[in-house]
Amino acid sequence: MKMRSIGLLSVAMLALSLVVAAGIYAATAPDVIELQAPYEHKKGAVTFTHQKHTSDYKIGCGECHHDDQGKPLTNLKEGDPVKSCFDCHNKPGELKGKKAEGLSDKEKLAYHANALHQNCIDCHKKHNKETKTKAAPQTCKECHPKGGE
Repeated sequence: MKMRSIGLLSVAMLALSLVVAAGIYAATAPDVIELQAPYEHKKGAVTFTHQKHTSDYKIGCGECHHDDQGKPLTNLKEGDPVKSCFDCHNKPGELKGKKAEGLSDKEKLAYHANALHQNCIDCHKKHNKETKTKAAPQTCKECHPKGGE
C-alpha cells in the first residue's frame, strides 16, 4: 500500500512539474515578434524586436501594452499573458487625411495601422530627438519590408 501511495505521489508530482514547465514556456515573450494583421495589406509585416526594446532600451511594458482606456499596464511582468494589438485595434488598414476628418481619436485608434503607427512612430521620434540621432526608424521602408501579404 505504501509503495502505491509513493507511486501515485510521484506521478502527480511529475504531472504538476510538466504543467508548470509548460506554463512558464508558453508565457515567455519571444525575442522577435512579427506584427501580423489578419487581413491583406500592401506593405510587409513589421518585425518587432521585443527583447531589444525591453532589455536594451529599457522600455516598460506599459509603453505598448495598455487597457481599453489607453492607460499603461504598469504591473506587467515578462511572461504575463497580453492581448495582441489586433484584439482591440481591429479595423483593417489606416485612416488618414479626409477619411479621418470628424473622427475622434478613439475612433481613429480602432484602425490597426493608426494605432501602431501612432505608438511606434511617436516613440521613435521622441527617442531620436532625445539622442540627437536617427537611430529609431520613422519611415515606411525602414520598418516594413517590401511586399505585402
